[in-house]
Amino acid sequence: MKLINIGFGNTVNADRIVSVVSPEAAPVKRIVQLAKDGGTAIDATCGRKTRSVIICDSGHVVLSALQPETISGKTTGEDEDE
Repeated sequence: MKLINIGFGNTVNADRIVSVVSPEAAPVKRIVQLAKDGGTAIDATCGRKTRSVIICDSGHVVLSALQPETISGKTTGEDEDE
């Protein structure tokens, strides 16, 4: 199991990540709102602006303040310092 740092001491299991997307598109905004209404949204932004949305295979939606490129770089092993 590999844990990915998504900012501010929060981590996500890399094996459970389906996609990392930008929150700007209307379909992603709908996914986030449905997750909030359904209780499956996890806000890991610590009050910062949401810059990426992580969709997990369990149906959970994780909001992060890091850029999608930063998180995807960590999942592909480009950032071995973590």
